[in-house]
Amino acid sequence: MRLIFVRHGEPNYENDTLTENGKDQAKKTAERLKNEGISAIYSSPMGRAYETASYTADIYGLDITKLDFMHEINWGAKAGASPDRIPYNGHPWSLAFRLYDEDEEAASSEKWREHPYFRDNICLDYYDMISSKLDEFLMSLGYIRKGNTYKATKLNDDTIAIFAHGGSGGVMLSHVLSLPFPYVMSVIPYGVCSITIIDFEVQYGDLVIPRIELFNDMNHLGNVRHEKLHFEK
Repeated sequence: MRLIFVRHGEPNYENDTLTENGKDQAKKTAERLKNEGISAIYSSPMGRAYETASYTADIYGLDITKLDFMHEINWGAKAGASPDRIPYNGHPWSLAFRLYDEDEEAASSEKWREHPYFRDNICLDYYDMISSKLDEFLMSLGYIRKGNTYKATKLNDDTIAIFAHGGSGGVMLSHVLSLPFPYVMSVIPYGVCSITIIDFEVQYGDLVIPRIELFNDMNHLGNVRHEKLHFEK
C-alpha cells in the first residue's frame, strides 16, 4: 500500500477555508496527483483540508471519507499544570526548537514525552489519540502495529490519500515512522499542499517497515516553499 499525505493549501484560518491562492494550490495538487492511481480519499473534517481534498476527489470521481481524528491538534497547559512551565502557550513547533536547544537527548528520543513542555501539554493528549486511531485505521487496511513496525494481514496494493494539517500530519509521521515528535516538528518541515508518500510494502514475510518514498514535494506549486519556523529566544 502507498499512503499519500497532503497538507492543506494556504488557509484562511478565521473561516477555516482556503484563500484564493490556497484554492489554486489545491487545483495544482490535484493535477499533480491525477496519475497516482488513488483508490480512496480521506480528509480531516476541517474545512481547509476537506476543500483541498475536493479538487483531487473531483478528478478521480471519488467520495471523500472524513477521518475525524485527523482534525488539527490543539495545545496549551493541561488542567492543573503550570502555564509558566510551558512557554509559547504550548505551541509544539516552537517548543520543539527550544527543547533541541535545552535538551537534545530528550528532543531526539522517546524522552520527549516526559519533558514538562510536552508531558503537561494538551498536544500530548492529541498525539496519543491520533496515534491510537491511526493504528485502528491501518488495521482496517490490513496492517497491525507490532512495536515500531507493522504486520501485514492481507494483500493491499492500493494507493490512498489523506488530506490533513501540519499538526495532525506531524503526529501521523511521528507515529507511523517511529520518529520523536519534536524531531518531526523541527527537523522535517513540510509546506502547504506538499505531497509525502509512505510505502507500506511487505519487506520480509509479513513484516512491514513503513518507508518514505517521497517527502515534502512542492514542485507542482512553483516557487511556494514551506513556512519558516524560528526558535524564539
